[in-house]
Amino acid sequence: MQWIKATPRVLTAAIAAALLGACSTVESPTEPVALPPPPPVAFTVPAVTREFRGLWIATVANIDWPSRSGLTVAQQQTEFSLILDAAEQAGLNAIVLQVRAAGDALFPSTLEPWSRSLTGTQGVDPGYDPLAYAITQARLRGIEVHAWFNPFRAANLSDTLRLASTHFAVRRPELTRKYCTQLWFDPGAAAVQDQAIAVITDVLRRYDVDAVHLDDFFYPYPDSRCAGLDFPDSATYAGYQRGGGVLGRADWRRDNVNRFVERLYREAHLVSPTARVGISPFGIWRPGSPAGIVGLDAYASIYADSRTWLQRGWVDYFAPQLYWSIASTGQNFSALLTWWGQQNTMRRHLWPGLAAYRVSDGSTSAYTAAEIPAQVQLTRGQNAAAGGSSGSLLYNTTVVVNDRGGLRSLLSSGVFAARALPPATDWLDATAPPPPTIGVTSLGAVLRVSITPVTSEPLSWYLIRWRTNGTWSQRLQRAAALTADVPSGGTDGVVVNAIDKVGNASTDVVWRP
Repeated sequence: MQWIKATPRVLTAAIAAALLGACSTVESPTEPVALPPPPPVAFTVPAVTREFRGLWIATVANIDWPSRSGLTVAQQQTEFSLILDAAEQAGLNAIVLQVRAAGDALFPSTLEPWSRSLTGTQGVDPGYDPLAYAITQARLRGIEVHAWFNPFRAANLSDTLRLASTHFAVRRPELTRKYCTQLWFDPGAAAVQDQAIAVITDVLRRYDVDAVHLDDFFYPYPDSRCAGLDFPDSATYAGYQRGGGVLGRADWRRDNVNRFVERLYREAHLVSPTARVGISPFGIWRPGSPAGIVGLDAYASIYADSRTWLQRGWVDYFAPQLYWSIASTGQNFSALLTWWGQQNTMRRHLWPGLAAYRVSDGSTSAYTAAEIPAQVQLTRGQNAAAGGSSGSLLYNTTVVVNDRGGLRSLLSSGVFAARALPPATDWLDATAPPPPTIGVTSLGAVLRVSITPVTSEPLSWYLIRWRTNGTWSQRLQRAAALTADVPSGGTDGVVVNAIDKVGNASTDVVWRP
């Protein structure tokens, strides 16, 4: 290589050129640097939350609804809609509506007269079908409807002169028994049981109810106003003995109830294989079960061998009325809940009844509103440990509607803040429905989800879930409604599940933009 000696002029020019080149490199526009794309946000569909959250609506004596008899149709319907709104706001997903309180009906029936709680006069048409209205309105809010019956209570004695001519006690007075201040149908009479079964199965044939429900009245509770009075069924028992019956009278009474419960479970499912059967017995089976429990002996006093119903699987859900506090000693909520769980050998749904009516009731034993969420949490813990489904029922409606003691607000912001579906009853049907197909159309502020069923199997609901800005929301929609609108802004995915009549969910159908 030949070296060339540079003159000062050449060196100066070279240095200037180098400086000019450096300056132009700094000051001239540069090409944008392509940054790697951000990692995609994982789209993980959460599991469907399951918990039964029921509310008893008592119609007898206008305890909960209607607030008084004789209201107009519009007033009754407005009151009922407000009840459903309050239930929805509280995070509940089922109502247990009393439709046969005492040989009467909250629906048009050829078997029994209209309830007096509607118009003030038994047998008078209120001008609409309250049960049909309840089902329609509840479905719009994603709420189940359980029809609640009392099989053997007939009337108060003070009402006997006001009973409609179509009342079973008027048509068959020989089947009634007077006990203290009340009139009862004799549970030992076959015709009485036939009548109750006929009424319940009639409802199952004509109405799309999710369940039928019995409370704790089988034989009457002891009444301090008539101390020592026995139920006057001597003639019925004598007939049983003449027919060759050998059971003692107490065992015979228990057998009457047992046969009725087993028959109801069997015949209800013959009419509607997917409708559940629930019973809410007195919360204590027998004193001493478990140790330390004292109180009414339901087995001996009202002839309710409720443990047998649970252990024989004659129920789909069992809601013992555990109307005592966690701190109570003689009737301890936690101890009774644990004991009933141990008796649940058939693994039926065990959803205790909770005494919401005791919240701020003005008595010396009143609950604070915090007692009910604490009982819900205990129930969840026990059911999770036992591998069962969680749930509870609140009595009564008026406390929730009025937000007494702040109970509804506490539920909606706490234990029931996240919405839930009732658990599936897979022993009635374990097969999930096939998933629907969906389409999603942007309509500006909303995304419209269109659902196309792919099965002829009857469905109850579609569960619509969507994620907006990382937060999941959901809506339970009646199966007849095949479109749903969800917010578009920030929504990066929609999931739809078909829900069948016993609560089975299809696989997820996912839409992503």
